[in-house]
Amino acid sequence: MKTTLRTSLALACAIAFPACAAAAPAWPAIRSTIPHDAAHDAALDARVRAIVAGMTLAQKIGQMTQAEIKSVTPDDVRKYYLGSVLNGGGSWPNNNKRASAADWVALADQYYHASMATDMTVKVPVVWGIDAIHGHSNVYGATLYPHNIGLGAARDPQLAHAIGAATARAVRATGIAWVFGPTIAVVRDDRWGRTYESFSENPLLVASYAGPYVAGLQGKLAGDGFVLATAKHFMGDGGTDQGRDRGVTKASQAQMMQIHAQGYYTALGAGAQTVMASFNSWNDVGAGVDYGKVHGSRAVLTDILKTRLGFDGFVVSDWNGIGEVPGCKDDSCAQAINAGIDMAMVPEQWKSFIANTIAQVESGDIPMARIDDAVSRIVRVKLRAGLFDKRPSQNAWAGRQDALEDRALARRAVRESLVLLKNQGPTLPLKAGTRILVVGKSAASLSNQTGGWSLTWQGTENTNADFAHADTILAGIEQAAGAGKVTYSLDAADVDVRNYDVVIAIVGERPYAEGEGDIGLMGTLRHSSRYPEDLAVLQAVAGRGKPVITVLVAGRPLYVNDLLNLSDVFVAAWLPGTEGRGVADLLLAGGQGHGFTGKLSFSWPASACQASLNVGDAGYAPLFAYGYGLSTSTRSKLAQLTTSFPAAGCGASNSSSINHPVSLVQP
Repeated sequence: MKTTLRTSLALACAIAFPACAAAAPAWPAIRSTIPHDAAHDAALDARVRAIVAGMTLAQKIGQMTQAEIKSVTPDDVRKYYLGSVLNGGGSWPNNNKRASAADWVALADQYYHASMATDMTVKVPVVWGIDAIHGHSNVYGATLYPHNIGLGAARDPQLAHAIGAATARAVRATGIAWVFGPTIAVVRDDRWGRTYESFSENPLLVASYAGPYVAGLQGKLAGDGFVLATAKHFMGDGGTDQGRDRGVTKASQAQMMQIHAQGYYTALGAGAQTVMASFNSWNDVGAGVDYGKVHGSRAVLTDILKTRLGFDGFVVSDWNGIGEVPGCKDDSCAQAINAGIDMAMVPEQWKSFIANTIAQVESGDIPMARIDDAVSRIVRVKLRAGLFDKRPSQNAWAGRQDALEDRALARRAVRESLVLLKNQGPTLPLKAGTRILVVGKSAASLSNQTGGWSLTWQGTENTNADFAHADTILAGIEQAAGAGKVTYSLDAADVDVRNYDVVIAIVGERPYAEGEGDIGLMGTLRHSSRYPEDLAVLQAVAGRGKPVITVLVAGRPLYVNDLLNLSDVFVAAWLPGTEGRGVADLLLAGGQGHGFTGKLSFSWPASACQASLNVGDAGYAPLFAYGYGLSTSTRSKLAQLTTSFPAAGCGASNSSSINHPVSLVQP
């Protein structure tokens, strides 16, 4: 890990500070930490060649196809030789949202046995992939950890390693062997709806997390407690113009290397066996080179990733991603296969994809050599992962409901991730016996607390009853404060603030994921424009002679000057997951008595239009800088802040420089 990170830092130095290197920057060759020796590699390659040589064309294309469990039966896996199945967010065995670990394993075994019942010369096992975004986040009863933005604030890569390992055990408990993660995007415009999936705006902090997270998930591909990891999304997904999901990343090759590739150096160095292609396009405007949609770019997927970086695993497309390549459809895209897509995620139209791709090979549109390379990569990864050796239910973790949980680890992660932005109020933690009024919509909402990619894709269809083994922030406060010391009011109506010693307001964003979470060109970062009820509840309790502690639950830094003005203490809690007690641990003496240690992994805006605000930028002027974070004992003096904002939105005035940092900053 250390060797890989040093390589990354050296490359960054060469790009940002040309005096560091005599030669122009070049893509580095990354050596994986997965054990290699000449004899083993030769034997593995020989076995791969023999298996692929025995396949028919239909069997090969089947191996390159990934279908969604709602649209594929076990017998389909047998009949069409499918290489993989997946379940999207909000898809479960038998469409049962509360399916147990044993239910998941039973279906995984059915798919496996079907793949072993084909007429292939050598039976190749199917592999099931899943988005485990912050823990095993699609499964009822699983512990959900803070989203990546919170983990970045913790400044603890080994915490990410531990969460990766815990997630791997949970995923194996459900019979699944492949995780579509970690996301190692470097977000440059916080209007993007996936900002919370990023560890940081700082590429070097992302690099410091990507390797340990992959190592936690994947280990050395030995033993039962690992899963295949996916470095995603290659590449530039966090740098799109105006933060548009699936938009255009305008960057030079050097800027792409300096910013968006950093996490891949450490993720591939840690042995990530799969890479997911990104929905975005890449346009090097200055050089006059338009790479187009990454899914259709041979220069990106083959020349850079496979040839220059030396990646020998396989590339999987994103959900119907091949259909976004100009001239292609969801079920037909020779360009994407030729560009370097090895496995196509075609959730529903997989049968026609197979037929179309077979026809494209037979017509010469896709060379057989490209097909053989793709299938060889898939088979190699399956062999490395030991998938040929036993069915899902034979894994030591399979069916273990208890393996879905690691509440102590999640609680620790929450404590480390919280960032204290303002501290002019009562001394924290609050003393025992303090009479507390809790207000705000996010105090008792596990849906708001966990955010998107939680049981469902957008996270909007959930109630508290959908989260087993979880505590709201309110429940954590009640437990720490003791019986009879806490009153909760959603909107502070019909309560007299004077009857309490302190008010804790827990406010923030409602759940969202990609697309739906984009703020857009006509919006601003002003939180109160989208959630006026949060401003209203603070106005109802502030200025009544009692201190106000505000906890903001949100997936990105936001313009909250109006909320800051009404608060004596202000805490950025990000999206903490299922362990609300971790928040109470830092606020109340009845918690575990820990102090604030989190530091901003994203710069905090001083105005509503600072959507592109990144450490190292020219003219960098945040309200709270990258790395800011008060300790419990540190008092702050924050003057009244301006609350102005443009009613017509921000436009694209600051989007052109999002991929142009002046220098890179150490994590």
